[in-house]
Amino acid sequence: MTTAPELVKQAKQAVGKQAAQWVESGMVVGLGTGSTAAFMIQFLGERLQRGELQQVRGIPTSFQAMVLARQAGIPLTTLDEVSEIDLAIDGADEVDPQKNLIKGGGAAHTREKIVDGLAKEFIVVVDGSKLVAHLGSTFPVPVEVLPLAIVPVMRALEQLGGEPEIRMAVKKDGPVITDQGNMVVDVKFAEIPDPASLEMHINNIPGVLENGLFVGLAGRVLVGEVTDGQPQVRVW
Repeated sequence: MTTAPELVKQAKQAVGKQAAQWVESGMVVGLGTGSTAAFMIQFLGERLQRGELQQVRGIPTSFQAMVLARQAGIPLTTLDEVSEIDLAIDGADEVDPQKNLIKGGGAAHTREKIVDGLAKEFIVVVDGSKLVAHLGSTFPVPVEVLPLAIVPVMRALEQLGGEPEIRMAVKKDGPVITDQGNMVVDVKFAEIPDPASLEMHINNIPGVLENGLFVGLAGRVLVGEVTDGQPQVRVW
């Protein structure tokens, strides 16, 4: 009998596969970070290897995405070398009914916001557990902070009504360090009635590089769900 975790994995695979179908030859594609985006990168590489696509170039949003793209045989480029990004495909930790997001579970939200924000279209790929009624329901807001400013930034986040906590590494001692060499503070808010305002106020704190609130950026949302024991993809 197929277990629940295996069904969730199959739903993520189905979303990743469908998202890869949105890519067309000649596109510059933002390659997202996370488990569902990883499946998209895998399937996009397979399309390239089969010859279904030509002249596709990827811009990774993290070291993880870069490694996966190279393994999949996807040619990579940089923001310095392209004039525009046609499509970005990335995951999310929470999605509210207005398609606002919390991202940053993989500590890559700064690069993700740059790439996803520059793309002509941003497709979000998630499983059904990431849909929430209100942002902050299940996931804190990640904030990338310059190490020298960590204490004053945490004080300022408390003044905004948050409960900040430095993200610590799981399989090594010490804090999580981003690809940019900074620290991550996860901030729990009792409620986030105005995500756009909170995003702006957090980013105005000196020492903050970027936060994980993505407001008004998402286009299509592809949701992987399990219905009657079978993985399904809902396009929203």
